[in-house]
Amino acid sequence: MRKLNDLTTWSEYEKRLSKRKGFQKLSDNYEPRFQLVRSLISARLKKNLSQKDLADKIGSKQPVISRLENMESYPTFSFLERISRALDTKLHIYFQ
Repeated sequence: MRKLNDLTTWSEYEKRLSKRKGFQKLSDNYEPRFQLVRSLISARLKKNLSQKDLADKIGSKQPVISRLENMESYPTFSFLERISRALDTKLHIYFQ
């Protein structure tokens, strides 16, 4: 059995990944989605809501929220607006 101290840290793993051909381009392509999902999960947890709780508030189902948080779906703008209202947060979408 491996000891906890022998496990690879995320930063070490990320360094190894970044050396792979095409990784940086793939990472850059997914960054906006990572940011969206990270902010969604953070806002949901800040309100102490489960995925099911959030789904109920927006008239949806828990698997829909799960797919969104796992980046398995592309939400529409109106869907993000519904989530924003349910979380009592502002939705900011911008180009930089």
